[in-house]
Amino acid sequence: MIRAQTKSDPALVAEAPCHDARALTNGANTALIVLDGQIYTLRITRAGKLILTK
Repeated sequence: MIRAQTKSDPALVAEAPCHDARALTNGANTALIVLDGQIYTLRITRAGKLILTK
């Protein structure tokens, strides 16, 4: 079972860019993300969780 990280690790925060999910979706519930020509959908659920699907 894979668990989501709930506590921020200061070492990871310092290394990785940080993007607000609501800014990525521009006020909507979904955003499209492209990686190597593949399109992924980032969705914010009603419960405030994130789901990334291909």
